[in-house]
Amino acid sequence: MSTVIYPSPIFGPVHSRRLGVSLGINLLPEDGKFCTFDCIYCECGFNEDHRPKKKLLSREQVREALEARLIDMRQNGPKPDVLTFAGNGEPTAHPQFAGIIEDTLALRDTYFPQAKVSVLSNSTFIHKPEVFDALNKIDNNILKLDTIDTDYIRLTDRPTGHYDVREIIEGMKAFKGNLIIQTMFMKGKYQGQDVDNTSDRYVLPWLETVKEIAPRQVMIYTIDRETPDHDLEKATHEELDRIGKLIKDSGIPVSVSY
Repeated sequence: MSTVIYPSPIFGPVHSRRLGVSLGINLLPEDGKFCTFDCIYCECGFNEDHRPKKKLLSREQVREALEARLIDMRQNGPKPDVLTFAGNGEPTAHPQFAGIIEDTLALRDTYFPQAKVSVLSNSTFIHKPEVFDALNKIDNNILKLDTIDTDYIRLTDRPTGHYDVREIIEGMKAFKGNLIIQTMFMKGKYQGQDVDNTSDRYVLPWLETVKEIAPRQVMIYTIDRETPDHDLEKATHEELDRIGKLIKDSGIPVSVSY
């Protein structure tokens, strides 16, 4: 089983395929995973295998730890390109997420004003006004949309609670272009079922929806690290390039990570 569990609240910096030198901010406990998805490709493993016992850190604890790390980086390097909310689950699930974003933007402006603030989210809390407003203030509001096929979502992303893809899509439209859509393309099988979402069956309806949402960018990627299910496979360069060209031809900037 894959068990990449991140320290809390600060980890890295790491080199991100999509974002550059990234200082990670993990708002979930350091001893486990808490997420409203239970993706079969998650590098942190399955939810049931890594249930946390520790409590969430407070807004103040996050701010103090982040400021200390930024002071150290300004004195000793490296200079971050981005401060990225990611880690052991869904960052917007933290009840003080909006306040933590306010603190992070203020600290960024003080220590590394050229750095971007990014959030990697599965979009399940964008219906909450305080989460929506916070995501609208950051540089890179990166929201997941792996497909618009409900059965595929249930099989691979495995939402743990209420999830209506049409509600998510409407929530994304409400950002009026101030978002980046991130999509995982992969192949292989899970519990004997095909999980290849690189064919036109999945790509073309997804692409039409992406055009409706009109994000400022789309990030497509494939498996890069160990996954909890070992029958999954990377999408090929050719498959990702084909999908990337479809997005580009629709007039939306795209980045492709192999």
